[in-house]
Amino acid sequence: MITSFWLALMFLTRVPAPTLGEVSDAHQRGVLYFFPFIGLLIGALMAVALLLLPAAAMLNAALLVMFWVFVTGGLHIDGLGDSADGWLGGLGDKARTLEIMKDPRAGSAAVMTIACVLLVKFAALACLLAEAAVPLVVWALLFAPTLGRCVPALLFFTTPYARTDGLASPMVAGANGARQLVWVAVWLAMAVLSLVWLAGFTSLGLWVGLAVQLWLLRRLMCQRLGGVTGDTVGAAVEITEMSSLVLLAYLAVA
Repeated sequence: MITSFWLALMFLTRVPAPTLGEVSDAHQRGVLYFFPFIGLLIGALMAVALLLLPAAAMLNAALLVMFWVFVTGGLHIDGLGDSADGWLGGLGDKARTLEIMKDPRAGSAAVMTIACVLLVKFAALACLLAEAAVPLVVWALLFAPTLGRCVPALLFFTTPYARTDGLASPMVAGANGARQLVWVAVWLAMAVLSLVWLAGFTSLGLWVGLAVQLWLLRRLMCQRLGGVTGDTVGAAVEITEMSSLVLLAYLAVA
């Protein structure tokens, strides 16, 4: 499993990892187990970065978003942009949408969507840093990336894969979806309980909102593509992170 961990780290972040030897299909199928843990690691790095920043909410929020993008290498942001271009240019056609999403060039829809998502992340973080208690801010930094990286398993193992091949194919093919979904459920349960402890039972509304959003995103993917792709899952990760920060910000000022 240690090889699967290093693969997950290399896939999801720019954090240095050792050079791996031969990687088997079993190693790749185990990668999704470590996605939530890598998300928690990303959040921990952001929490440490916050401790090193001066006490200025707006500037800190901008620097944290920039650091977030740097640490992750913009992997899911790329999927968000590709998905936006595909949805705008595909005109409802599955084949055309998939073709556009494979194009490495970024169109106007990608630029606008990425800018909007990063802007909302910045604004939500600025609000949290200015209004929320320190434990809630740390919770947000730790668990927004973690929650986002629970999304791939939830989508890959409950939804058909829309491509015959793709970057995510080795991770999904032959993997034990039921076991990995249970593992994700454990992470989500810990997140729910810890937020209830910090913010009370009113925080349960956050989880309802995120669940409904993910269901709507999944439904949209199925209607257009008949399933998910690595790009659309990446888009869902980014949207989940953004929405969790927004809902936490509203929770902090309520």
